[in-house]
Order: sequence, then structure tokens, then C-alpha cells
Amino acid sequence: MGAAAHPTAVERTAIKKVSVRLVPFVALMFFVNYLDRTAVSFAEPNGMGDDLALTAAQFGFASGIFFLGYIVLEIPSNMALHRFGARRWLARIMVTWGVVSLLFTWVQNSEQLYVLRFLLGVAEAGFFPGAILFLSQWVPSRHRTKILGLFYLAQPLTTVLGAPLAGWLIGRHGLFGLEGWRVMFLFVSLPAILLGVVAWYYLIDRPADAKWLTPAERDWLESELAAENAHKTGHESRHAKGDLKAAMSSGRVWVLALVYFGFVYGLYALAFFLPTIINGFQEQYGTTFTVMDKAWITAIPYLPAALVLYFWTRHATRHGTRTWHVAGPAVVGGLSIPVALFMGSPTATVAVITVTACSIFAALPVFWSVPSHFLTGAAAAVGIALINTAGNIAGFASSYVTGWLKDWTGAYYVPLYLVGFFMLLSAVLMVWISARHRDDEAPGTAPLPAKAAR
Repeated sequence: MGAAAHPTAVERTAIKKVSVRLVPFVALMFFVNYLDRTAVSFAEPNGMGDDLALTAAQFGFASGIFFLGYIVLEIPSNMALHRFGARRWLARIMVTWGVVSLLFTWVQNSEQLYVLRFLLGVAEAGFFPGAILFLSQWVPSRHRTKILGLFYLAQPLTTVLGAPLAGWLIGRHGLFGLEGWRVMFLFVSLPAILLGVVAWYYLIDRPADAKWLTPAERDWLESELAAENAHKTGHESRHAKGDLKAAMSSGRVWVLALVYFGFVYGLYALAFFLPTIINGFQEQYGTTFTVMDKAWITAIPYLPAALVLYFWTRHATRHGTRTWHVAGPAVVGGLSIPVALFMGSPTATVAVITVTACSIFAALPVFWSVPSHFLTGAAAAVGIALINTAGNIAGFASSYVTGWLKDWTGAYYVPLYLVGFFMLLSAVLMVWISARHRDDEAPGTAPLPAKAAR
């Protein structure tokens, strides 16, 4: 199916207002969220690893145990958001994780680090799928890829901006009598608490309550979203699309969870270990980097990734989401990451890793437009949370397994081969599920085309 018909004036202004009023703020929340969960990756090679006497496996476990805490409460958290509304629940999540993140400033040993990382996951549980669900409830599906793409820009930009910021804060060693990495934890935690308070008053749960929309814009959004939901639940006899239990037993949901597993496995292997790999360039290639040098090098792959994400999602929005919008980047990423192992210089290695980062970030926002094509209401809350739970399992697995394999083999060859395998598996599964199911899409959406195989 091709792109949607030309939008009306009301449609254009309504989507533009949502894009300007809500998306940047929720993206800012995501920026702080991702910075807080990955701050440990900047701390480890810049003093924390030595101060806490961490091995690569211990650091990997500390990085990954966050996701176990997240998994414990993810689905209940998204159900609570569906019941109580995004404004209250996302604000509560932000304040809670900000307080826990602040405690990292005074961590003294690996055991305390494990406990705080687990509690940080518990505190953050439900934020990402809740934000996806919240934005999906504000726009019809034909605009969803664009909106989620704008939201997802926050993730690569967190490293583009956050890595130099973390490097600068680490350079403030001695401030308040703290080591530099502790200063960083102190100052990256406070914005979450402040944003959580602001979110309570700023966010609005549904278009009908948005005073910044005109009556015509509110009516258009409400009618479009209602028609979409009616279309989804109207096929309940064939697909049980609106049923809560069906979201847990849906084969499509579970396959999409496996697809997402592969992408997130690669995402967090890079997020948590790229600073450490860059730190190892000094011994491997006989180079010397300052803290800020390492921060800027860490940021390099993510700026092109943000640009590719933006233009890739625009293409998917204009021409319709296709299977290759997800599977294509998975293949490129899966093949490129092992190639990085055989580069002969830091520049060449980072260049290939940049290709991998571009691939991951191009696919993710397009991927997240798929579940809302066939899930609605409480089923959407559970289905999205379930898929994201698979991502959190991948986050734990990639963090711990990468560190463990590095300690066992003495290098990052085997861990990065594994990253490539999981990304290629995601591509295969995406093609398979598209060939097996032709979705009964809501009007105006562009399905993942495939021959029906019922």
C-alpha cells in the first residue's frame, strides 16, 4: 500500500501541534532517561572501574542487572499507565528514577553498585513502552512512524551530547570532594527529578483535553483514533486484536519481541562497551586520549545515526512502511559489526561501528510503528510492554554476556560476532512474519506487504 492521501488543513495543523507541543518534551524525558541508564558506561573507564575494582564481567553484570529490575515491573507499570494516565505515571517514574540515580554518587563497592542498578531498573520500569504508548494514542497510525522517529532522535543524540557532557563533568574531579565520575552521577540525576515535576503539569492524557488544539483539530484527532480502534477491534473474531489475553498469546507479538531482542542486543552492546573499547585503543594502537577525547570519539557514531534515523523514518512515512525498512538495516548492522574487528586503526574501527549504529537506529522507530497496527487499548499496553521486555532481556544478556566473553576470551571478537548473529536473526524473523501475516490495517496506514499465509 502506498503513502496516505494528501492531508487536509485540519490534519496538517493538528499533527504539527502534537509534533511541536508533545514530542520534544517526551523526547527530552527520553534523553535524560537514556543518559541516566548509560552513565555507568562513561564512569567505568574513567575511574569507577578502578575505584570499585570491577572486572569486565562484573561491569557487564552491573550494567545488565538494570534490565532485570526493569522486567520485574514493566508490564504492571504499563497497565498502571493505561489506568491512571500518562501524565501521572510518567511523572512518577521520572522522580523515582532521579532519586535512585542520585544515590550512585556515593556507591562504595560492586555489591552496592549491583543493588542500585537493579533498583534503577525498578524505578524506570515502564517509561519507554509508556512513552511509546502515550505518543501512539495521540496520532493516527499513518503519522506514527514520523512521530516515533522524532521521539527516537533523543536516543542517539543522548550520546552525541551526553558523552561530551559526561566527559566534562568527569573532568570536574574534586568538586565537593568527589571523584570525577561521582560528580557526573550527581549532575546527570537532578534533571530527571525536575522534569518529573514539570511533566505532572505539562503532559495531557488525550487530545480531547488539549486546550492548545482548536475544536476542529480535537474532533479530527478523536474521530480518527476512534475509527482506527474500532477497525482493530472489529476483526476480533478473526484475530482477537482488542483482547488483553490475546496480546499475551499472540504469535505475532512474540515474534516481534524476538526481532526487537536482536536490535536491542546490538544497541546496548555498543552503548555499554563502546567507551571501554575506545579506551582500549590506547594500548591496541599505541595512542593517547584525554577524557574529553574519549568522550568525543564515543559520540562520533551517533550523530550520523541520528541523521539516518530522521531521513529513514521520513521515507517510511512518505512511501509506506515496508518490511525492508526494518529487515534491511538489520542485515547491514549484522554484517558490519564483525568487520569492525579487523580494522587497522581507531578511525577505521569507529567508521565501521558508525555503520552499525546507523543501522540500529534507522530500524527501531519504524519497528515500533508495527505493533500498534494490530493492537489497541489494554492489549496495546500489554503487547508493547511485552515486546519491550524482550528488549530488556537483551539489554541484560548483551551487557553480561559481552563482559563475560571478553574476560573468557581476552578480546571482543566473540562478543561482537554474537551481536552480528542476533541482528541477522532479527532480519530473518522480520521477513518471515511479514510473509506469514498480511495485517488488516487501519484505514490510511501502509502495511508490511507480503503474501497472505493463513
